[in-house]
Amino acid sequence: MSAKIKYTDEPLGEVKIIPDFLPSPAELAFREESVKVTISLSKKSIEFFKSEAAKHHTQYQRMIRQLLDAYAETQSGQRTTRSTGRDKKQATG
Repeated sequence: MSAKIKYTDEPLGEVKIIPDFLPSPAELAFREESVKVTISLSKKSIEFFKSEAAKHHTQYQRMIRQLLDAYAETQSGQRTTRSTGRDKKQATG
């Protein structure tokens, strides 16, 4: 058992006020624009995401959306060799 804290009315000393750094409620409530789509996914993928979502107390659709967003962000701006069939050196040289 921990020791009981004893409070006193002693001076606090030098107090430093820091600026508010927390986001406003409006910033926390921000939702990115979304588009509804219909997609067929494998049963094992859906079972995996449902299981993981339950462990982390979230929605499986949200996890899938965040995964796709992260993938799209990582891949944006990167050229692919599949689209042209040529590698980057041949395409530029």
